[in-house]
Amino acid sequence: MPSKPPYRRHLNSSEDLETTYEATRAGFVALALEKNRRATPFIAEARALQEAASQAMNPIDLLKVKGIENGLLTAAGLSDKAAAHLQSEDKATAVRELIRNFLEPAGEKFIEELVFRFLLTRGDTLGGSMRNVGGVLAQRKLTRAILSTLKISGTRYFWQDTKSRNWFENSDDLDIESTLRGLYWQNGRKHRTLIYNLTVPLVKNNVDICLFNAAPDSLDEADAGSYIALGELKGGIDPAGADEHWKTAKTALERIRKSFTRTKHNPHTFFIGAAIEKKMATEIWDELQQGIFSNAANLNNENQVASVSHWLCNL
Repeated sequence: MPSKPPYRRHLNSSEDLETTYEATRAGFVALALEKNRRATPFIAEARALQEAASQAMNPIDLLKVKGIENGLLTAAGLSDKAAAHLQSEDKATAVRELIRNFLEPAGEKFIEELVFRFLLTRGDTLGGSMRNVGGVLAQRKLTRAILSTLKISGTRYFWQDTKSRNWFENSDDLDIESTLRGLYWQNGRKHRTLIYNLTVPLVKNNVDICLFNAAPDSLDEADAGSYIALGELKGGIDPAGADEHWKTAKTALERIRKSFTRTKHNPHTFFIGAAIEKKMATEIWDELQQGIFSNAANLNNENQVASVSHWLCNL
């Protein structure tokens, strides 16, 4: 008797894939909390700027206050990235224009105006960092599920830090998923390495999740046959953008399959999404049943995520 396909461990119909109202609400709350968390250092900076700037009796005196140079540039509308590309005279001009056009007209409330404009620029920075926050939170959630699967099975693993690219052995650090880029473990005697957000040469595009039949130190020589599974992870929770996320993921998965078919290799493909509407769920279910891709899950359903994690760890 043939074994059931892996998705049947946690899915009985397309309805199981649909995102509930409760999950959507919880997703928006999680985004709001993350936004507040990320805004905290900007608020602290604004308070520090206000305290230091209070030494100035008038706007032009701000130029004499030491230690607020970067704060003045930010209030002038320059992000840290933009300021890094400007010469000293260009920065000085931007600050003088800030004082002349905005702070002096504010009169006695010039410090308030300074702080407001500082926060306006920092708000743009925050908005930029929030654009992919759904993806970041999704990766953290999947990572924690995979780590849990490895731990309960007693599997020794190593993890790669995103910034340093160094590998470290098992860690009980609660925030490990915030800095993790990759994982390595052994399934029996077989090497398994999982890497997030990797440009796959064969596909010529970034793939959200890649699982290799290789150790980390041999990934540079990995060929088409080294890929075990490739997946798309979409963490956006807004129902209005759900269909667009699915179309992007579906196109990416099709590109992956076609690219590997030309090499006569057929790695598993899978999809995990946070916002899955009824029509999408039907399409995903149909493709699963046709064997077009191997697995799928709704990111908001912990049992489904755990099931996919178990599947990945045991491939």
